[in-house]
Amino acid sequence: MDDRFLAYKILLKIERDKAYSNIAVDAVLKNNDVVSAPFVCQLVYGVIERKITLDYILSQFLTQPLKKLNPQVLTVLRMGVYQIKFLDKVPDSAAVNESVKLVKKIKCAFASGLVNSVLRKISTNEIKYPETDNIIFDLSIKYSCPKELVKHYVDDYGIEDTEEFLKDSIGNAPIVLRVNTLKTTADALIMLLSSENITATKCDDIENALVLTDGGAVFKTKAYSDGLFHVQDKASQICIFKLDPKPNEVVFDMCASPGGKSFTIAEKMKNIGELYSFDLYEHRVKLISDGAQRLGINIINANVGDASQFNDALPKADKILCDVPCSGLGVIRRKPEIRYKDLDFVDNLCELQYNILSCSAKYLKQNGVLVYSTCSLNKKENEDICDKFLAENNDFQKVEDYITLWPHKNATDGFFIAKFKKVS
Repeated sequence: MDDRFLAYKILLKIERDKAYSNIAVDAVLKNNDVVSAPFVCQLVYGVIERKITLDYILSQFLTQPLKKLNPQVLTVLRMGVYQIKFLDKVPDSAAVNESVKLVKKIKCAFASGLVNSVLRKISTNEIKYPETDNIIFDLSIKYSCPKELVKHYVDDYGIEDTEEFLKDSIGNAPIVLRVNTLKTTADALIMLLSSENITATKCDDIENALVLTDGGAVFKTKAYSDGLFHVQDKASQICIFKLDPKPNEVVFDMCASPGGKSFTIAEKMKNIGELYSFDLYEHRVKLISDGAQRLGINIINANVGDASQFNDALPKADKILCDVPCSGLGVIRRKPEIRYKDLDFVDNLCELQYNILSCSAKYLKQNGVLVYSTCSLNKKENEDICDKFLAENNDFQKVEDYITLWPHKNATDGFFIAKFKKVS
């Protein structure tokens, strides 16, 4: 089936049904013959993450408001503009012609003249981003981020960090692997991946972490099926280093699915000790169990559990990880649709996050360590939660300053880490 038509179908489903992009992409690619899956993915994710910018460009060349356009035609126009302005490998003429063909294929031939005219004009004009006295508006258009979210980042972190973060929110995020040290070494894994035409190099600042610099579907490699690695961003690996799990300890991972942090914890424990990994839903617990089996990890006790409700049947723990459900405002480069969410939902999240942290603390042994983390850049979910916890629990102290990780500073996802110790 035609790649652009498939991308169109996915984008329309995401727009109409508010579907998650990764789920929509996987469903369509699984059920259709695709000539170039990477191109389909590039079109879908590119159009989603640049939607505000694409609409701004279109508005400069349309005589009617965007909201009056047929939604199907608008989707085709966005795809066309994206190919013209942001895909160097697609000739402008091809982008225009294929868009005209596509609008006819979806039974919107009435708009073929409009599509042809608008896209040809756009192809011969440079993008002129706004430069006004309103920095929030300017950044919103340039980096395709809703004004409300841009303002949130600026209020919490300032203009400089906001703009640098937004720059990195566009385009492909790096793929980082965590070497399964129970089965192999970094050097051996690099060699094995190379034999499958995948190039990986060692991360300078994190031991046993590899970043992919070239290659295809890493999940289809023999190295993956043999359990020699799992995919995990540097931020999550740093989080586990702060927890510092050791062999023979009792460790809890309170919100563990799909299991990446539990796997790294188990490897740091040398697969010796007790690791309890919880999630609310059985099917997500199965993801943890299946992953552990692939990696050859047998110390994980994966169970259904509500991290906000205390269970007195559980033992006391030496170390606890609370990587709580969060808004994901630090990973919009990986999940582009997050940027378009209404920020009001964060308030309900904060209550849950605090309840999980408070409940988890009850399991900790004297002198034990608890790490609280999110993949969000939002002080309400991060510093405010932790400050409140310390104020209300005088038997806990902060081990070190809170850590906020950034793509432009740390080459990681946006991430927050706080480390606490239970004291007398």
